[in-house]
Amino acid sequence: MAVFTAVSLDDLSQWIKQFPLGRALALDGISSGIDNSNFFLTTERGEFVLTIFENLGFEQLPFYVQLMRHLAGRGIPVPAPVPTIEGELVVALHGKPAIIVSRLSGASQLDPQPVHCAEVGTMLARMHLAGQAFPLVQPNLRGLDWIRATAPTVLPLISEAEAALLRSEVAYQGEFAGSVTYAALQRGPVHADLFRNNVMFEGERLTGCFDFYFAGVDTWLFDVAVTVNDWCVDLATGELDEARVRALLAAYHAVRPFTAEEQGAWLPMLRAGALRFWLSRLYDLHIPRAAELLTPHDPTHFERILRARIERGAPDLPT
Repeated sequence: MAVFTAVSLDDLSQWIKQFPLGRALALDGISSGIDNSNFFLTTERGEFVLTIFENLGFEQLPFYVQLMRHLAGRGIPVPAPVPTIEGELVVALHGKPAIIVSRLSGASQLDPQPVHCAEVGTMLARMHLAGQAFPLVQPNLRGLDWIRATAPTVLPLISEAEAALLRSEVAYQGEFAGSVTYAALQRGPVHADLFRNNVMFEGERLTGCFDFYFAGVDTWLFDVAVTVNDWCVDLATGELDEARVRALLAAYHAVRPFTAEEQGAWLPMLRAGALRFWLSRLYDLHIPRAAELLTPHDPTHFERILRARIERGAPDLPT
């Protein structure tokens, strides 16, 4: 989503011919995010998004691209990958894998109210249920294994207070992951990054969600926790807004009811979601990568959220 690989209209003049989209007319880099190069692409056939993958190889992409295709085919409002004339979904551009997907209508809702959170909860539950029939399997690549491998690389670069919290939470999550409660949680494909800027609205109506490139198979509850930690928090303090939490969870529960095991796992999963993004932001801040439009996110935001969940808990799940 930051622009690591520069692309011009001249670069696309021949490349675009393998797609049934006509000529490329305009190309604008998207500055938000930090993992892929994304562009708004206008062609003779309409508006699209071009993504060049900076960290994922051709062998890793079928899960993400086919998951989007699967969900779009089941009525979930996600970007639909555009195949080439030969039927390929992923092709090389500047030596890197690239795809073109449909562009969603609407705009991000960065100041969500309970009505927006309810829309997100409903859509997320529908997405989880639709993903049950998806045949491909890939673990969450930013799950506990990644956390255990990455934490030691940032520990020497952060304050002692931060390091103590990081060590403690990694140990806590490792212990919980070995529990009977965790083993009983329902699983399937998850978005794993359903933040405010990855969902589109027209007024109070959700029109779509995108950026599936952290998706994988994990517990559905982890996906709910990641979503609540962004949509339902006060950005200045990290504290949960109970009205937004209730709206999102009730809407989700109405479509896919929470289980008894999920009741007991809710607070650990909220902490797991906060840890995952705190650690990734620490890594991106202290071990940066070059990019034309790179904007690292502030890791202290998710440190506040993690500390708030540890100290004050959260509202219970609906029953």
